[in-house]
Amino acid sequence: MMTPATAVDALAALAQETRLKVFRLLVTAGPTGLAAGDVGAQLGIPANTLSFHLKALAQAGMVTSRQEGRFVIYAANYAVMDDLIAFLTDNCCQGAACLPQTQQVATITKRRTRSLA
Repeated sequence: MMTPATAVDALAALAQETRLKVFRLLVTAGPTGLAAGDVGAQLGIPANTLSFHLKALAQAGMVTSRQEGRFVIYAANYAVMDDLIAFLTDNCCQGAACLPQTQQVATITKRRTRSLA
């Protein structure tokens, strides 16, 4: 369950252009994630700068990391992303169906269907 404090932390981590680009790239990469070096190469971010931004995203819970041999693999934390979206849209449209909610559900359902396969 997302609290206002954790929502603020997540939004603050995403409220910077480079971190937002990194997060979106990791979302696109899917649950397998990407090696830090690949993220830097694809986005043209120097290693020390990337490390700073990945640390901020990790501290906010927006990304996860794991060691694979000598590589650190980063992935979007879909559970936290979904919680943040749910927190932001909780009780939207006074309980009536609305287009943004429909699009989000379709995206979440599609992602969950792929991960279960």
